Amino acid sequence: MYFCYLCSTVITVIVNHFMKIFPASDIHAIDEATIEREAISSLDLMERAANALAEAIMSRWDTDTSFIVFAGPGNNGGDALAVSRLMAEKGYKLSVYLFNVRGELSADCEANKEFLNDVEGVEMNEVTTSFVPPQLTAEHVVIDGLFGVGLNRPLSGGFASLVRFINSSEATVVSIDMPSGLLGEDNTDNNTSNIIRADLTLSFQTPKLAFFFPENEQYLGEWELLDIKLDEETLEYTPTHFETVEPEDLLYKIKPRTRFQHKGNFGKGLLIAGKRGMAGAALLATRACLHSGIGLLTVHTAACNNIILQLGAPEAMTEPDLCETHVSQVADTSRYKAIGMGPGLGMHQDTVIAVKEVIESATTPIVLDADALNIIGEHKDLLEQLPQGCIMTPHFGEMDRLIGRSMSNSYDRLMETINMAKKYHLVIVLKSAYTFIINQEGHCYINMCGNPGMATGGMGDALTGIILSLLAQDYDSETAALLGVYVHSIAGDMAEHQLGETAMITSDVIAQLSHVWKKIE
Repeated sequence: MYFCYLCSTVITVIVNHFMKIFPASDIHAIDEATIEREAISSLDLMERAANALAEAIMSRWDTDTSFIVFAGPGNNGGDALAVSRLMAEKGYKLSVYLFNVRGELSADCEANKEFLNDVEGVEMNEVTTSFVPPQLTAEHVVIDGLFGVGLNRPLSGGFASLVRFINSSEATVVSIDMPSGLLGEDNTDNNTSNIIRADLTLSFQTPKLAFFFPENEQYLGEWELLDIKLDEETLEYTPTHFETVEPEDLLYKIKPRTRFQHKGNFGKGLLIAGKRGMAGAALLATRACLHSGIGLLTVHTAACNNIILQLGAPEAMTEPDLCETHVSQVADTSRYKAIGMGPGLGMHQDTVIAVKEVIESATTPIVLDADALNIIGEHKDLLEQLPQGCIMTPHFGEMDRLIGRSMSNSYDRLMETINMAKKYHLVIVLKSAYTFIINQEGHCYINMCGNPGMATGGMGDALTGIILSLLAQDYDSETAALLGVYVHSIAGDMAEHQLGETAMITSDVIAQLSHVWKKIE
């Protein structure tokens, strides 16, 4: 998995060299390529995977633990049988149930069944007709090796009943590769009652797309990736539209500052934000922008917010609107290198007209958030007028309003978001626990840093400010979005490290931005 280890003096980021996310249909081909390139057998690769699994399990539970293993007839079952053998050889006691109801085991599953027959410490039960369920208590650990990533349809019949039996118990459940019943990408038509609810999922090499959707958290539990040394060249050259954000791919894009540069070299940005009662949103975006390297920032806000902005962020200039309570019109925007619009803006009819005018006249990069997105959601003709490379930063609710209907499934929402990015040549930052950054070609990057403490008011405003700053500094839209999301999430992780998840607020994250940028420099 992708980890960020944080302390007060250093950020260390550890990632797998390859963090592509492949569709389930490609994973078998990658396995086959590894077997061919290394001149090994499929059984050898299964043994490699089983060793990684056994080590991970044995690192968490000792030999006093009671293990119940449920193995399916395919290679996921073969993995489970191999793990059982390796653990038994280390002194663990296991009861194994191999489900061979059709009399058809995969070749590698059959081989591992034969290997297991000669091992002490294993109670082996091959289920061919009737099945008497074992007693499962809170003292048991279940190893779920029924079906892995190769499953391509919802579970039914006896296997569905078995899944429901396991889920009804108080046993701790460890799933191999995937919780049985969960499909690798699209679970729109799945029967969610027939999916294992794992406490721990030990998956191989790279994440599966389904891991990043909130509705699947209840099935995955904690998930961990195990490196089984799949062929690196194959991983590198197998195409995919999905991958994780990797720091080494971002940090080399950071532009160094030379001695004789001045504030004019780092861009002039315009932030349009804040109606009456929402000065805080404008202020948070302003402070995040200023702490991310912009040369000059002007904030256009409702006149009633002027003093608050001047006192809260004296480094920024203000452009009070002629209206006291909301933004009603914006002067010429052509002198700015980048525009940010939306935080705390409101949806007054005057504001709607002002937003339309800014979009229609914009000739510079623009980042849209919050009420700017809601206005577009109500006036979808504006999508056609957005400048190419415009960045939108919706959360799920805002995205659904842009799509025009409520999406009940995260996979469908993501596909619609990708289609919108391609159709209108946008960069879309779809905010969630795992944030998706989709470029104009529909390629999707997934940011894995950040934490639940960031689920608090104003966090999106801060992200808008960071991205605005990067656009003003002449970063292209894709880089500004990727780098902005990454820096924002690392600042959140640093704040969580110091304060914990419950107490941290957006201002705490903004306070960490200087530390993040210092480490990057």
